[in-house]
Amino acid sequence: MAIGWLAVLQAVPWGQVIDNAPKIVTGAKKLWGSVAGGSAAEDVSEPDIHATPGQEKDLERLRQRLHKLEKSTAELHEQMLTSTALIQQLAEQNAQLIEHIEANRVRTLWLTVISGALAVAISAGFGLVLAGVVRVTPGL
Repeated sequence: MAIGWLAVLQAVPWGQVIDNAPKIVTGAKKLWGSVAGGSAAEDVSEPDIHATPGQEKDLERLRQRLHKLEKSTAELHEQMLTSTALIQQLAEQNAQLIEHIEANRVRTLWLTVISGALAVAISAGFGLVLAGVVRVTPGL
């Protein structure tokens, strides 16, 4: 069973995997930086509209809060797009790996069939030589 896994690991196109790895790492770092580097949740308590006598101050605070929420929503949308692009790259790479594994599986099957046919032919040849039906002449 271990030989089967070894054959699968040898059949993986590691050159392509290694070539695409920096892109994936860069995308993952960018995604992590945008998620982890974002500001912590700000105070989202309800504004005390009745705390100040002027409604203009309260209205301005509400506008600022709305602006912050819109900015936060835009950042989340950007992170979602980045995540989607990264997931798409990983899926494409996975599909390529699967195609290569399938091609190697077919090649291995053909090589097994050919090796088996050659083994049968060689065994038959030795059998004919041992039976005396075919003579081997030295010097050829």
